[in-house]
Amino acid sequence: MNIHEYQAKQLFEFFGVMTPKGAVITTHEEAKNIASSFINKTFVVKAQIHAGGRGMGTFTNGLRSGVHIVTTAEEACEVAHKMLGNTLVTHQTGPEGKLVSKVLIAESVEISKEYYLAIVLDRKSAAPMIIASTEGGVDIETVAAESPEKIWREAVHPLLGLQPYQSRNIARRLGFRGKQFLSASKLISNLYHLFEQSECMMVEVNPLVLTTSGEVFALDAKLSFDENALFRHENIAALRDTAEEDPREVVASTFHLNYIGLEGDIACLVNGAGLAMATMDIIKHHGGEPANFLDVGGGATEDQVTEAFKILSQDPKVRAILVNIFGGIMHCDIIAQGIINAFKTTKLSVPLVVRLEGTNVEQGKKLLRESQLPLQAATDLTDAAQRVVAAAASFSNHPISTH
Repeated sequence: MNIHEYQAKQLFEFFGVMTPKGAVITTHEEAKNIASSFINKTFVVKAQIHAGGRGMGTFTNGLRSGVHIVTTAEEACEVAHKMLGNTLVTHQTGPEGKLVSKVLIAESVEISKEYYLAIVLDRKSAAPMIIASTEGGVDIETVAAESPEKIWREAVHPLLGLQPYQSRNIARRLGFRGKQFLSASKLISNLYHLFEQSECMMVEVNPLVLTTSGEVFALDAKLSFDENALFRHENIAALRDTAEEDPREVVASTFHLNYIGLEGDIACLVNGAGLAMATMDIIKHHGGEPANFLDVGGGATEDQVTEAFKILSQDPKVRAILVNIFGGIMHCDIIAQGIINAFKTTKLSVPLVVRLEGTNVEQGKKLLRESQLPLQAATDLTDAAQRVVAAAASFSNHPISTH
């Protein structure tokens, strides 16, 4: 789960990570009052969306950049008015962009030097990894490609946690000295406490800055959390903004379905993440493009299968659906009944290919035969992939009924 920058900075303040004072607004009238309350008379107005590249983005109304530095409260109000209710397009949002409904007004600081700092879960070492660089304020991918020697990594023992000497080592390698060295070491330590205690997947600060007055601040904030751990963190779960997520993924989550929307036209309904990945791979191998990753899990009910079909059928890009079930805990007859119910409920109009194997497979196939539904039964995974790719290619691209 991702959260907004202003929410991340609220967590920064709670964990003692130094960051400039700021407040979020939802109407441009609030901007003037917020800006007027700051001691510093230079402000940063930042669009709040779940995407990077805001500073280089463009609004569909012509306003350039989702990050503006202004010098008066009136100017902050004017810029906020142009941002709110308009769509910001960045290299991460895609051409459709994202609607801005919140804006962060923060005090500006005079920057002497910018750095990059992040904590991630490293899959290779199965442990937290701190990534740091003296090249902050730009895409870390660019630094990695052009100047990889300027990126340092510090592995953290998953049981012992971040040790004081490691925080000091990172601060020293970044070039901090004197009081700034102590401030940077403390910030790094507090940032790790946030990462660990909140069960984050990633904490990124880009840029971390040294101001002209000698202060060390986290100027930006990007946090993502392990969704499987959110039941232990109700305060963090409450920060979820479903308006920033794919509506299909939001609906799927309410029925405990693992769904990720993709750009293809062949929808997949599979039980098991590994089988889902294999299904997507074989569709691509035979020339098709998956429209989604959808894992109904090992113990899905008829209702969950029905809801899964609703999600798939409401995607206007879908031209065929492949159901690939290997029954273990999941019984094939339960899946078959769910398919029958879903077909009737959604009035499915696109080709449907079904491959069933495993527990109660004969009962499941019998239910499908007796239902007389216009579907294709596949003998194995290769046959299923070939059938669904051919069906999608031959299907006329007309709107799918969602009644």
